[in-house]
Amino acid sequence: MAEEKNIGLTVKKEENFSEWYQQVIIKSDLADYSCVSGCMIFRPACYSMWEVVQKTVDARFKKMGIQNAYFPLLIPEKLLSKEAEHVEGFSPEVAWVTHAGDSKLDERLAIRPTSETIMYDSYAKWIRSWRDLPLRLNQWNNVVRWEFKHPVALLRTREFLWNEGHTAFATQVAAEAEKEQVLEIYNDFIRDYMALYGVVGRKTEKEKFAGAEYTYAIEHFLPSGKGIQGPDFHHDGQKFAKAFDIKFLDQDGQEQYVWQNTFAITTRMLGVMIGIHGDNKGLVVPPKMAFNKVVIVPIIFGERKDDIIAAADKIREMLSEYEPLLDDREGHTPGWKFNEWELKGIPIRIEIGPKDLDAQQAVVVVRDTGEKNFIKINDLKSALPELMEAMHKRLYDKSKELMESSIIDVDDYDSFKQVIKDKRLVKAYFCGYPECEEHIKTDTGGAGSRCIPSDGENIGEGHTCVRCGNSAKCRPIFGKSY
Repeated sequence: MAEEKNIGLTVKKEENFSEWYQQVIIKSDLADYSCVSGCMIFRPACYSMWEVVQKTVDARFKKMGIQNAYFPLLIPEKLLSKEAEHVEGFSPEVAWVTHAGDSKLDERLAIRPTSETIMYDSYAKWIRSWRDLPLRLNQWNNVVRWEFKHPVALLRTREFLWNEGHTAFATQVAAEAEKEQVLEIYNDFIRDYMALYGVVGRKTEKEKFAGAEYTYAIEHFLPSGKGIQGPDFHHDGQKFAKAFDIKFLDQDGQEQYVWQNTFAITTRMLGVMIGIHGDNKGLVVPPKMAFNKVVIVPIIFGERKDDIIAAADKIREMLSEYEPLLDDREGHTPGWKFNEWELKGIPIRIEIGPKDLDAQQAVVVVRDTGEKNFIKINDLKSALPELMEAMHKRLYDKSKELMESSIIDVDDYDSFKQVIKDKRLVKAYFCGYPECEEHIKTDTGGAGSRCIPSDGENIGEGHTCVRCGNSAKCRPIFGKSY
């Protein structure tokens, strides 16, 4: 047998999260870096996870009347400049196309950082009457945002994949009612498929989406000590409608501007899932997110080889709905194979050797605990759903415990700074002023507000800002972030 190369991780998650994360991404064959700085390659295992996001979320969108469309990747500069607050928020991140071959273009074209401007130019042409509303379109596409120095695969890349929903309504009430629907879809998916717990809350004025009236997001916390934003929803009011002249005649024949929303979930969530669930053996993939949910490893010995492989193949056929892999490769020990599949995060490993064959059983190992279960071969199909459901629940509960135990309530600024220094999240009363938030960011080396959870929005009177001492308007969660 050829010498087996060690393919495992060389650092521990709790000792060096950043290096651990990079190794997990690369060594598990999940993704790779490309020759373009900040742009990554989604290998099949990774892209299949994104397909789960697309398929599941898209089905829910369609049920609520949202339709898919596609708009151009390239956006003329004159369109991008129409909404001042929006363009100011994105201008540092925009990549420009200036030439076609050797010829300079008459007008620069932005590579899509987001699609409001290119879409709303068409909305202005399509919407004429109240009968044209609501208009609810979504794109599954890629965007490019260039401004940052330290790319991290999936978590912070210059090009990423997402959905971007863009909806228009006749009234503010109808537009704002969409918020709960969309956030429920995102939160259900994150909980029921990714086994992740998140805190839903409103963004501060400083952190809201450029051009929005307000932003709500689902926030997460990574073991690195940093918060990270998940899916979000923006109510844009009539800002873009007025900038792009999106008007309609209401039922009384009066001309009105539409009310608009935007919302998104991105491939960043795959990185959040990996960072929270992974361990020192590698990936831990929640069963619903794994394309191959099962790997079968026959333990082969001499003259029983053919019988064992035949039994393993029978198991593979029996469990076909889980897209099982049969690892009957020669030249590697069973232990080496176990390590490889643990690194790649396959939820369930099934082992079968001579003794198991005699007992008509298999050894079933669950990825997150390493627990071994001895199950009769004929009972495997009925046993696996319960094992996978229990694994999912453990991962979710662990994610929730990580988030909740990391949020520390404080009332004074010294304690605030110490908690941030300890790589945790702070919940504190806050005046809401962007200038004060900028001071906090400077004082703490980068900590900003993550979101204002529901119990931090209507705080009543008599509270003062943890930093400036002025009257507090809310009680956000603060922390450093990616």
